[in-house]
Amino acid sequence: MEAQKKPFRRILLTGAAGGLGKQLRERIGAWADVVRLSDRANLGEARAGEEVVHCDLADRDGMLALLEGVDAVLHFGGISVEDRWDPILQANIIGLKNLYEAAHKAGVKRIVFASSNHAIGFHPTTVHLDADSPTRPDGYYGLSKVFGEQMSRYYWDRFGIETVCIRIGSVMEVPKTHRILRTYMHPDDLVELLRCSLVTPRVGHTIVYGMSDNDANWWDNSKAGHLGFRPKHSSREHEHLFPFAGYPADDDEPSKYQGGPFVIQGPMYE
Repeated sequence: MEAQKKPFRRILLTGAAGGLGKQLRERIGAWADVVRLSDRANLGEARAGEEVVHCDLADRDGMLALLEGVDAVLHFGGISVEDRWDPILQANIIGLKNLYEAAHKAGVKRIVFASSNHAIGFHPTTVHLDADSPTRPDGYYGLSKVFGEQMSRYYWDRFGIETVCIRIGSVMEVPKTHRILRTYMHPDDLVELLRCSLVTPRVGHTIVYGMSDNDANWWDNSKAGHLGFRPKHSSREHEHLFPFAGYPADDDEPSKYQGGPFVIQGPMYE
C-alpha cells in the first residue's frame, strides 16, 4: 500500500527543548516528511524524520539559515516566563523579528506563533474577551507576546505571511489551581489546534485562545471558527478538585486579573 502523503515537506519547531516543545516533538511527525527541531539547549540526536539545528533566535544569520527549505513554522522558542528585560528583548523581540525576516526571505507562508494569555493578563476576571479585545499585558513577557502578535500582523499585511497567534492558556493534563479551570488546555487539544492552524486553507492573521472546552472561561473563540478547532477535553472533568463555587473574590491582586500571579511578578529590574 502506498504511504499517505504528508501535508508538508519540512516543518520547523523552535523551542524544541522546552516543556511544550518536548511534548510536540513526539507528536507532530505525521505532519511532515521532515521535522526540523531548533533550540539553544541540547536536543540530543536526531531521530528518523528529524533534523536537529542548534540556533539562537537572536542570531540573525543563524536564523536565515535555519528557515531555508522550511514550509511552515511552529514557533515555541524564546523566554516563556516573566524575566528581566534584556533576555526577553533578545529572545522574544529581536528573535521574533529575525524569525519573520528569515521566513520572508525563505518564502515561508504559514507560521503558528505561541502567544500567551499574558498578552491580555490585566483584564479583570469579570470580563469576557474575544480576538478583538484590546491587549493588556501583565509584564515584560506579556509585552513581548503583544509585540509578536503585532509583528505577525505586519508581515501578513505587508508580505502575505499567514499567522495563527495562539494565546495559550495553561497546558497540562490536570488543572493545578482554581484559576486554571478557566485557562485549562489539555495537551491533546493543543496538538489539535496546531494541526488545524497548519492545514486550514486560509487563515490570514488569526488570534485564537488556547483552551479546552471549559464550562468556566473568560474567552470567546467565535472569531477563529474558520480554523475548525473542536477541543475534546474540558476542565469540567476536574471541577471536583476545587469544590467551592465561583471564582475567588480575594482582595489580593492576582485574584482580580486574568493573568493571575503574573500581574505581580514583573517587571523585573536589573
